[in-house]
Amino acid sequence: MSDLLARITVNPKQCSGRPCIRGMRIRVSDILDLFVAGLSAEQILAEMPDLEADDLKAALFYAARKLDHPVLVVA
Repeated sequence: MSDLLARITVNPKQCSGRPCIRGMRIRVSDILDLFVAGLSAEQILAEMPDLEADDLKAALFYAARKLDHPVLVVA
């Protein structure tokens, strides 16, 4: 799985530091938005030929990892 995360790059000088795919200006959020809009993986790859299937998996994996973090509640 770490191979997938290696596809996600963060550069403060690119896309305002938002996570992107392999240094391209395609943000993880762009891919997630396309999935939410109802596009299939095949449709996304057809629309964005620079992407690879593993890029889509990486975007989903990255999002899942960002959401799955411990939350400490101090009472």
